[in-house]
Amino acid sequence: MRQPQDIVLLLKAAGEVTRMRLLALLVQGELSVKDFTEILGQSQPRISRHLKLLADSGLVTRHAEGAWAYYRLNRDKTSGALAEWLMEHLDTDAAELRRDLEKLSGLRAAQQERAAAYFATIAQSWDKLRSLHVADSALETAIVEAAGQEPVDMFLDLGTGTGRMLELLDGKYREGIGLDSSREMLSVARAKLDAEGIEKAQVRLGNITELDDYHQSGDLVMLHQVLHYFDDPSIAIAHAAHCLKPNGRMLIVDFAPHDLEFLRTEQAHRRLGMSQEQMMLWVRAAGLDVASCRSFPPARDDGLTVCLWVLETIKPNTTKGV
Repeated sequence: MRQPQDIVLLLKAAGEVTRMRLLALLVQGELSVKDFTEILGQSQPRISRHLKLLADSGLVTRHAEGAWAYYRLNRDKTSGALAEWLMEHLDTDAAELRRDLEKLSGLRAAQQERAAAYFATIAQSWDKLRSLHVADSALETAIVEAAGQEPVDMFLDLGTGTGRMLELLDGKYREGIGLDSSREMLSVARAKLDAEGIEKAQVRLGNITELDDYHQSGDLVMLHQVLHYFDDPSIAIAHAAHCLKPNGRMLIVDFAPHDLEFLRTEQAHRRLGMSQEQMMLWVRAAGLDVASCRSFPPARDDGLTVCLWVLETIKPNTTKGV
């Protein structure tokens, strides 16, 4: 339970129009200070002051990532309940809030277009580029082991890129589907699968946030170096979890936290790696649990550490005998 003064702090923090607009936007997922300044048209210092009040009260949480900071709604019992109540009673059709949400939608669309444009320029050299950052041999051996010994009926590779995971795990699935939003990537993937004679796999144009056709269809679901292209990786994880069968398994491969800012501007990265704490929050929110996590250091001093998370659905608590 919260002390009276804590509740008053929460109410004071929420009781201002700009801060209510910020909370309404955060319902849509994690956002950076830069995102807020573009949407609200206010200065960075002013937005930062409002966000500091929200963070100090506990209504939102802050995560620093290099030169950027990301904010999200705090989902703990008291703060989360208050935020949910406020949003339920807030008229999002009000002109100002409607404009904010429209700008957010446009902002995310522009970010996705920039990422797609980047992919179009590097599709042919994607695997070579990836090898500069990842110790592929050890990592790929671990991925094969994490996929399990017995073949699964359906393998879904979300954000398949050039189809490397469909190629690597050939023999581990009876049917494989790779989804990607880049036509250029898919053309490379199709050519590779044809060259390798992998007939059980196919690739399709698709968006990770539009996966209704794959609801509970995957025994094994993969997100391989995908999450760092999302402003809010929890959205991708939640949609991927939606595709898992009740006893399915998800594999996530992505970078550990790093400070290589040039990856934002030159390679369209939105997040500079994922910490264990962040991943646990996102995974639990999607109804999953971390069964294991392994880290793979870079092959070169200026490279990136890569993590392999193995996720499973949260099992009901059982009473163990003493």
